[in-house]
Amino acid sequence: MPACAPPPAYARLVLRIIDARTGEPVDAAPARRGLTRVEVHAPGSDTTNLRVLLVADLLVRALEIGGTPVWALLTGGEQQAELRAQATALGVRPFEDSPDVSAGLGETQAVHVAVEGGAAIDGVRIDVAPAHPEDPGAREGIDPGVLRLALLARHHSAPARLETAAFDEARGTLARWRGAVADWARRPSRPVPDEVRGRLRDAWEDDLDVPRVLDVLHGVETDPELPDGARFETYAYADRLLGLDLTRDLGSPS
Repeated sequence: MPACAPPPAYARLVLRIIDARTGEPVDAAPARRGLTRVEVHAPGSDTTNLRVLLVADLLVRALEIGGTPVWALLTGGEQQAELRAQATALGVRPFEDSPDVSAGLGETQAVHVAVEGGAAIDGVRIDVAPAHPEDPGAREGIDPGVLRLALLARHHSAPARLETAAFDEARGTLARWRGAVADWARRPSRPVPDEVRGRLRDAWEDDLDVPRVLDVLHGVETDPELPDGARFETYAYADRLLGLDLTRDLGSPS
């Protein structure tokens, strides 16, 4: 009997994150695919706290794509309602209010997501660097998808400087990608190439390196060897992580 072919490289990947307490990589998913509790510590409603919640949303999405069940919780201060409203507009999926989790709840892993330099937290921790608008009103009137992409364009460990140029770049990229996806959808469907899927997974499984995911998509956009149907499926697949609503314009007039 011939030997079975090995599974694609992406099937063997495990999401690893840098634990801010030690600076060392740790598995975000339990070895036996048990429940992972993702707990967000966001006491305010400014852009930095919104970025913390966005990074947690990415973590939840990445774990779920990998088949790990997740319990997503939010702890914070008196401004949680305002933060939740902003997060909903940004496409962040709902997080439950954090109960008293001191008792055992059966999860086999817990990951905390917090502002860099915040209060000490016991357990595996992702630190999120600040997001600095160029002025207090810089977010006013910004399309939520544009803000989400502008925040995703920098790794969560690096400060995000939300200047006019960053918003302009995100706005142009988002409009171009949504238009292209709508156009590619009119072509015969083709599967996501294994090599491209592997590079996407390798990027986000490596400490949620979303800027590298975006780089892969830029390459897919311009690769002359890829059929448009494969481009469409690639962008739809990556958007399960990115949450940019890239298929929003499907069916719209060309």
